[in-house]
Amino acid sequence: MITTEADPGNPTPRTPDDVPGWFWKADQQVFDWLLDRQTAAGTTGDILELGTYLGRSAILLGGHLGPGETLTVCDLFDSDAPDDDNSAEMSMSYRHTLTRRAFEANYLAFHRRLPTVIQAPTSVLADGRIPAGSCRFVHVDASHLYEHVADDIQVARAALGPNGLVSLDDYRSEHTPGVAAAVWQAVFDHGLRPVCLTPEKFYGTWGDAEAARHELCTRDWRAEGYRMDEETIAGHTVHRLAWDEPAGPAPQPPRRSTTRRLALDLLPPIATRALRRRLAAR
Repeated sequence: MITTEADPGNPTPRTPDDVPGWFWKADQQVFDWLLDRQTAAGTTGDILELGTYLGRSAILLGGHLGPGETLTVCDLFDSDAPDDDNSAEMSMSYRHTLTRRAFEANYLAFHRRLPTVIQAPTSVLADGRIPAGSCRFVHVDASHLYEHVADDIQVARAALGPNGLVSLDDYRSEHTPGVAAAVWQAVFDHGLRPVCLTPEKFYGTWGDAEAARHELCTRDWRAEGYRMDEETIAGHTVHRLAWDEPAGPAPQPPRRSTTRRLALDLLPPIATRALRRRLAAR
């Protein structure tokens, strides 16, 4: 068993949801479902994560490894960024919280062994160190800069085997327009076929998107409280999945105080008009 020294600034998580990060319920369940369906269908292959932060999603991915499969995570952690724009992005969001030590401690709270960890910019994966076609699932959640995301998508494409799936984070967030540009460019220009959209992630494949959508829809998401809609985007059928928040009670009109109501009801009309003018002027 591989161990790592606990980080005194980060208590040992009791559940994966105790690990800081932005990996929400809908995507946890989509990951689980799609990976389980791959296993049930006999699809094998490694799993790759580009950008892992403190391990919340990696912990789930590591739980889906079959015999002989490996999980590889690539992240800068507390290393220097390769360029000024990436460094500014890290300083804004991650610099004071993201360390490899914290990631490893979190991961080992749930698994006996660490994944293969590459502490480097995700651009190093373009050198072929991930064997072509070796992966069945790739999660891209690293830089939000257009050029980096576009390159990460091509790394994912090369790594995935036939009908492998890619999940792309932050494809629609208001603060990540570069991700949106890279994702939809991959759809329109590079053959990426959408399968499912959640509020946070885009799921797609360069393989058989119809088969992947069928596997997704073998689960009754609506019965579990989700909303499932179907869209056609530039000839591609895609499902939109989101938690169906129950509607709250209808807003009630403001109530007038008893004193104000009696005054308006009982005073003579000329006095009532004067009182209304005074109240409206407040």
